[in-house]
Amino acid sequence: MSFTKKEKIDLLFAGFMISLAFAILLSGGIEKLLKSNSVLIVAFLLAFLTAGIGFLLHELMHKFVALRYGLKAEFHAFYGMLWVALLFSLFGFIIAAPGAVMIHGKINNEKNGKIALAGPLTNIFLALIFLILIFIIKNEFLSLLLKTGLTINSLLAAFNMIPTIPFDGGKVFVWNKKVYTIATIIAISLFIISFFL
Repeated sequence: MSFTKKEKIDLLFAGFMISLAFAILLSGGIEKLLKSNSVLIVAFLLAFLTAGIGFLLHELMHKFVALRYGLKAEFHAFYGMLWVALLFSLFGFIIAAPGAVMIHGKINNEKNGKIALAGPLTNIFLALIFLILIFIIKNEFLSLLLKTGLTINSLLAAFNMIPTIPFDGGKVFVWNKKVYTIATIIAISLFIISFFL
């Protein structure tokens, strides 16, 4: 899997900005940040290992599946939306549309649905790994990391399964409603479970 120079920059910038936005959110917003910079450093590490990695792998799996179908695929960051996400995180919430994999070539509903599903399935897989590790690892910081990873990745999966275009869920829904329903139920269930751990 190869990347253009612009694509590498877009992926790195989007991954950094999403991690920073979630770090600010996890830190408690602008008020707590003004009191302590060290909180942001720990929160950034936590956010990168959960939200940042989850986002990057989500997008890379879209590209990987598209390339397997012989299509052209390239990630483009939405710079304006990344700054909006960062701004909103200062006030305690995130609205994020960091970017998307642009796909070109002959494509039908099945291919489009499978390419779209690859992203949320990646987040579901990551959430399940975090969930399993929660019951194995008992270190305080790692437990926080694992719970955050479960919550964020299940949320990313569930959010992306909204059944309207341009969300991944809209493309999956058009292709196969049964697959859509199963994936969505799993994502939402994992998100709900995260609140009880």
